Amino acid sequence: MKLDFIDNGKEFDFGKTSEDYAEFRNIYPRGMYEKLGGFGIGRRGQKILDLGSGTAVLPINMSRTGAEFTAADISENQINRGKILAKEKGVNNIAFKVCPAEDTGFPEDSFDVVTAVQCFHYFDADKAAAEIKRVLKPNGIFCKIFMDWLPFEDEKIFEMEKLVLKYNPDWSGYGFKEYNYTFPKWAKNRFEIENVCSYNETLEFSKEAWLGRIKSCRGIGASLSADKIARFEEEYRGILNKYDEPLRLKHQIHIEVYKNTK
Repeated sequence: MKLDFIDNGKEFDFGKTSEDYAEFRNIYPRGMYEKLGGFGIGRRGQKILDLGSGTAVLPINMSRTGAEFTAADISENQINRGKILAKEKGVNNIAFKVCPAEDTGFPEDSFDVVTAVQCFHYFDADKAAAEIKRVLKPNGIFCKIFMDWLPFEDEKIFEMEKLVLKYNPDWSGYGFKEYNYTFPKWAKNRFEIENVCSYNETLEFSKEAWLGRIKSCRGIGASLSADKIARFEEEYRGILNKYDEPLRLKHQIHIEVYKNTK
């Protein structure tokens, strides 16, 4: 994938990170899933499409709610790894499909809920919103979620970002500041906002888990050569040696819940 507004147009592919992604990206806290349940997402019998699903992190974690999930992603490697992960965990109520968010191929009015976790910024927002509206049932729900670390509130995160930029100067995923919501253009005449929830939570990681999480990010595993990834890992392990475990790292979690207006 190559996008002009991300990483100075440098190509990236999360399919290169699928093994690490499956092992280290199950990072969303229990409270986030509880909030989704409170917003009516994950009810028994609901048909839920998770776009940009990667290795199906959200569907696997919500599989025991009784909803029926479809995990869709543009990367065949990610979807294949998600299938393996679901099988290993004994989850059998997830369907998988390789497709772009902008053209899923599903019939109209197919889903009660569509989710997009940590991925909507990679989509063509207007085309994806039109497709989401098309596949949602009347009064269906679209839920957009992201979780970002907060470098200006944590020296450990700030230090990590500096090192990623050393190995990948084109990386544009640094310097996140707390997000303030405004109603987006892509939602106009398509959706009504039902809930906006933003909150900070300190997450705990072992050093190995945090290293794996960073290796699987766009700036490292999805973009760099194996040699550069290995050199990054060696240098970052040295930096992490000075910190105690577990690492306690502050993140912002942001959830937007929209209702289909058709």
